[in-house]
Amino acid sequence: MHRLTAADFEQELLVLFDAYVHGEIDRRSFLDRASRFAVGGLSAAGLLAALSPRFAAAQVVPPDDIRLHTERVDVPSPSGHGTVRAYVARPAHGAAPLPGVLVVHENRGLNPHMEDVTRRLALEGYLAMAPDALTPLGGYPGDEDQARTLFAQLDQAKTREDFLAAAAALPQRPQCNGSVGVVGFCYGGGMAHLLATEVPDLAAAVSFYGNHPPVQDAARVKAPLLIHFAAVDERINAGWPAYEAALKAAGVRHTAHLYAGTQHGFHNDTTPRFDAAAAELAWRRTLAFFKEHLKPA
Repeated sequence: MHRLTAADFEQELLVLFDAYVHGEIDRRSFLDRASRFAVGGLSAAGLLAALSPRFAAAQVVPPDDIRLHTERVDVPSPSGHGTVRAYVARPAHGAAPLPGVLVVHENRGLNPHMEDVTRRLALEGYLAMAPDALTPLGGYPGDEDQARTLFAQLDQAKTREDFLAAAAALPQRPQCNGSVGVVGFCYGGGMAHLLATEVPDLAAAVSFYGNHPPVQDAARVKAPLLIHFAAVDERINAGWPAYEAALKAAGVRHTAHLYAGTQHGFHNDTTPRFDAAAAELAWRRTLAFFKEHLKPA
């Protein structure tokens, strides 16, 4: 069976889907405007389904993989929502404390794909922690549309505090050696940038197609940055030149890569926007970056 890719859809439809995913239009508006792309017996609702995640089909590391130890923990967040629930994964064997990586999800909360990414990092020898921003609203609900609706209801100031609390808690875990990095995707990419401005001891930050902080905050970044951009992603890319100039002026170590022909979300292997070659290269660069900057076990 042919696996759908971005090339199977009109670019205008992909832009429309991106607007829907990021809350710029609602479901009804997407379906109304997508109806003109519905051909060959495929309805607008069918197009939405085709563009939506397939978690089970794309899973790389199963939740019960015997090579890993996983658990769910509650992290106190007194300045945020009180508590944030997090998924933690680490290698099942070995007693030496590990470097930690905070994993920050997209704008639907901690869904099965992001838990899978967390397990992938654990298999690379990291203590990986993935907080769920939807904790105060009951956690990821199991439905992407519902998750997106809930996400828009969050108090983002408190959510930022939840991630700051998680970033502070990770190096304090007994299995962590105190060296911590962060990787985030989409919304999480923006959060990775924000944490780099707020956490002085952060050892490395990786952003996949995330929004940039205000240019005046660039001078507060102490951690080296690795930034991955999709080529066809005007919404995110438009803000980069100004932020890059601010990083350079502040002497911040940073490396940015633009992946030709890719769409926003190209690393997410559950949707047709996934680009296998670009995702593999970006992930390899991410692992090399963490290996360089995080203290080994």
